[in-house]
Amino acid sequence: MHTNADYGAYSFQFGIMIDIRQLRYFVALAETLHFGRAAERLNVTQPPLSRQLAALEAELGVKLIERHSRRASLTPAGERFLEDSRAVLVAFEQACRNARRASAGELGDLTIGFMMHAAHASVPVLTRRFLAARPDVRLQLLEAVPSGLIEGLREGRFDAVVTFRPEPVPGVETMAVHREPLCLAVPAGHELAAEGDVSAAMLAGAPLVASPPHVTPTLRQAIVEYFAGAGLEPHIRLETQLQQTIVSLVAEGIGVALVPRSVERLGVAGVTFRVLTDAPVVEQVLAWRTSNLNPALPRFLEVAATLKPD
Repeated sequence: MHTNADYGAYSFQFGIMIDIRQLRYFVALAETLHFGRAAERLNVTQPPLSRQLAALEAELGVKLIERHSRRASLTPAGERFLEDSRAVLVAFEQACRNARRASAGELGDLTIGFMMHAAHASVPVLTRRFLAARPDVRLQLLEAVPSGLIEGLREGRFDAVVTFRPEPVPGVETMAVHREPLCLAVPAGHELAAEGDVSAAMLAGAPLVASPPHVTPTLRQAIVEYFAGAGLEPHIRLETQLQQTIVSLVAEGIGVALVPRSVERLGVAGVTFRVLTDAPVVEQVLAWRTSNLNPALPRFLEVAATLKPD
């Protein structure tokens, strides 16, 4: 039989007692909006799930869930409680991890998410400097596409991420760590391979290989705006997620691509890179949650602040 001590509990001055299990149950239902699927996710049966959620509402004195015959929906109070419950669970899980590290005698660990572009620009130097400054901190680097990095940060899977500058996100701070222009990648035998600087007008109608806008929105927007400055629209022939794949497709003569200059370091055979006239500049930032309690994170931010973005 579980007690509140098994799950942790939050006691408020006005007498409300809620345990972590109830928050987990509520979040599972709020994310599935279905009692059966929520119970399956939690590996419990529906009756205890229903009882815990009813007890949660009774304890709060607030209706969180509208119950329908085959589904559930959140009340406005439930939508707000979901946002705060997620934050509490992330903080609780992090507190548990920190306690286990202390009990095991570890000095800490840090999980950093990064996009492939950063692997050839800011991440190597940032990693080298941090490990030199904090050799006893265990650093884990996880690569992901840009669209998944901020989501992973908010969910607590990363302590910090290196990505293109995102739209403002509540509770997330950013620090510029690298800036670079876009350049043109063309097949080695392409007519533009022998040119000097290439303008947007010279690319009118050229078939482009690019990342989808939902994967790298900042990069895609930079490409669109570059062509728009010449009164043109880019002709996107093919979309694929990874810049390495894009450059490999260029090598096969499928199209040309506008890519960050650091992509040249991939060294893909059969591709020539050319400078773009008035090239757009993209910025890589380090992003982190201000509520993150990992004691190693401030040390990482100190090292990141020593990088020169340009």
